[in-house]
Amino acid sequence: MSMATGYGEQAPVQDVEALLGAGLPKEAAQHLDLAASLYHKDDVALDHLRQAERIAPAHPAVLIGLYRFYFYKGRLAECLEVALVCLSEAAHHNNLPDDWRQVQRGDAEFSSYDMMPRFFLFVLKGYAYLQMRLGNLDEGLAAVMKLLDLDPSDKIGATLLLEVHQRMGQDDDD
Repeated sequence: MSMATGYGEQAPVQDVEALLGAGLPKEAAQHLDLAASLYHKDDVALDHLRQAERIAPAHPAVLIGLYRFYFYKGRLAECLEVALVCLSEAAHHNNLPDDWRQVQRGDAEFSSYDMMPRFFLFVLKGYAYLQMRLGNLDEGLAAVMKLLDLDPSDKIGATLLLEVHQRMGQDDDD
């Protein structure tokens, strides 16, 4: 089975390199490196990330860079926007339905340690976490429950998010 990488070539679905870096133009990689080295200068780092995005839109390495930047800067609403793009890309690369709610356990080998299905699960976990942090508890819980359905052995650690959700709203005195 193969997939289009978005850069004119085909790559095996299980190819970790294709997911994380293959096909990334050199200039985009340079901008990602500059963004990392200039992380402490928000505007400059973000400008480099956006330049990388213009060169290689929707490339997983660029999306992960944007996600991490927004996440660690505490810009969670913007991080959620990137997470939605990541979720769409992860679904596409795994040949899954566009709506994560429609994904079924048999749609991919979610119980394996193969990178592509795990990438989808990790992205969905990030989405669930962000939804809960932003106060969208029902949406976050729905995503956590989908994770537990897709990954019943909980290799991805969704149970921790479920426990956090259950504790939310409780007083410290309880």
